[in-house]
Amino acid sequence: MGAETGRITTDIPARLDRLPWARWHWMVVIGLGTVWILDGLEVTIVGSMSEALKPSDTGLGLSSFDIGFAGAIYVAGACIGALLFGQLTDRFGRKKLFLITLGVYIAATVLTAFSMTPAWYFAARFLTGMGIGGEYAAINSAIDELIPAKFRGRVDVAINGSFWVGAAAGSLLTIPLLDPTIVDPAWGWRLAFGLGAVLAVGILIVRRHVPESPRWLFIHGREDEGERIVQSIEHTVEEESGARLEPVHDTITIRQRTTIGIGEIARTVFTLYPRRTIVCFALFVGQAFLYNAFFFTYGDTLTTFLDVKQTGWYLAVFAVSNFAGALLLSRLFDTVGRIRMIAGTYILSGVLLGATGFFLGSVTAVTLTLMGAIIFFFASAGASAAYLTASEVFPMETRALCIAFFYAIGTAAGGISGPLFFGWLIDRASASGDITQIAVGYFVGAVLMVAAGVIQAFLGTKAEGKSLEDIAQPLTAEDSNAEPSVA
Repeated sequence: MGAETGRITTDIPARLDRLPWARWHWMVVIGLGTVWILDGLEVTIVGSMSEALKPSDTGLGLSSFDIGFAGAIYVAGACIGALLFGQLTDRFGRKKLFLITLGVYIAATVLTAFSMTPAWYFAARFLTGMGIGGEYAAINSAIDELIPAKFRGRVDVAINGSFWVGAAAGSLLTIPLLDPTIVDPAWGWRLAFGLGAVLAVGILIVRRHVPESPRWLFIHGREDEGERIVQSIEHTVEEESGARLEPVHDTITIRQRTTIGIGEIARTVFTLYPRRTIVCFALFVGQAFLYNAFFFTYGDTLTTFLDVKQTGWYLAVFAVSNFAGALLLSRLFDTVGRIRMIAGTYILSGVLLGATGFFLGSVTAVTLTLMGAIIFFFASAGASAAYLTASEVFPMETRALCIAFFYAIGTAAGGISGPLFFGWLIDRASASGDITQIAVGYFVGAVLMVAAGVIQAFLGTKAEGKSLEDIAQPLTAEDSNAEPSVA
C-alpha cells in the first residue's frame, strides 16, 4: 500500500450511522442519486428514437444492427469509464470525481445532439457512456458512505431504481418530439438528447453542495476535514429533525495511507473475498444482459414486429412498473434481508422471462408490454440491489473500484453482448417475419437471472442494518494484520 501517514482512532462511522433521517439526507439523494434518471433518459431515448435515427435524410441512416451497436458502444464506454474513474475515485476522493464524471456526461450528450454522421454518433455515445460509468462508481460509494446503515438498503435500491423515472420521462418526451406535426423530424431526436444535458446542469448545481465522504477523508490523512464535515452534518440534522444526538462509543483505529495500490485491491477482491466476488459477478452479468438486451431493443421490437408507430406510451408503462418495483420493494431489503430479497427477485423474474419466450408468437404490443411490466417489477429491485451489494461488501478503500470492476466485467459480458445479440436476432427475425426467433435471447437472459439468484441464495452476505466497517473491515484498520475471514 501507499506510505503510511499516521494512525488515528475515530468514531466518524458510528456517528454517521446513528443519524436519524433528515432533509440533509434528501439533499444527498437528489444531488447524487438523480444521475440514474439521466441514465434512464439516455437509454430510453435511444430505444424510442430507433425509427427516427434510421432515415438518411432526417436521421443518420442507421440499421437495426446499428441501433444495437450504438447500445453496445454506449455500454462499452460505460465499462471503460467505470474502471478509469473508479480507480480515480478511490485515489482522489468521491466529490472530485462525481463532479468530473457529470461534466463528461454533459459534454458528450451535447455532442450527441449535434451528430452529423453515424461515426460521430457512435463516438459521442461512447463518451456519454464513459461519463455514466464513472458516475456509477463515484456515486454509489459516496451514497453508501453518507447514508445511515439502517436506511442504506432501501435508499440504494430506490435510487438505483430511479433510472426508470428517467426512462418514463424519456418515453413521454419522445412522443411530441417524434410527432412531425409538432417538431421537424430532423430536429426532434436532437432536442431529446439536448434536454438531457440541460437536466444534468441542474443536477450539477445541487451536487456542488454535497460534501466529500468523511470516511474517505480520515483514511487518507485528512481527519480534521472529515471531523468538520461530520460536525456540520450533525448540527444540520439536529436542527432539521429536532432530535438530540446521543454520544457514540464505537470507534475504529486506522492506519492512514495516501494511496492504496491496485495490487492490494486485487488481492482483497480475489483472495480474501472469493465468495463475494462470485456473487457480484453473477448478479451483474444477469441483470446487465437482461436489461441491456431487452430494453435497448424493445422499441425496435415493437415497431418491427408489432406495427407500433409510437413507442413512447408503451415504454413509459414499462418504465413506471420498473420504478414502482424498486420503490415499493426497497424497504424489504432492510427488513426481510438482502439474501432472500435478491435471490427471490432474480429467480422470479428469470422464470417469468423464460415463460414469456414461449408465448412470443401470440403476443401483441399490449400483452408483451404487460408481461415486461410484471417481469421487471421484480427484476428492477433485484438489479438495483446488485449495485448495493458491490458497494457494501468490500473494504472502503476498494469500494469505488470494486463497483466499477463488477459493473465493467458484468456489463461487458451481458451489456455489450446483449444488444448486439438481440440486434442480430431482430434483423434475422425481421427477414423471415417470425418474432419467435427472438425467444432464444429471452431464454439466455432467464438462465442467467435464475443462476444469479441461486448463487446469491447460497453465497450471499447478510448486510442489512450493519455498518460498512462491520461488513468488510477497512484494509487500513489497526487489527487488519489478522486476515479477515474468507467470504
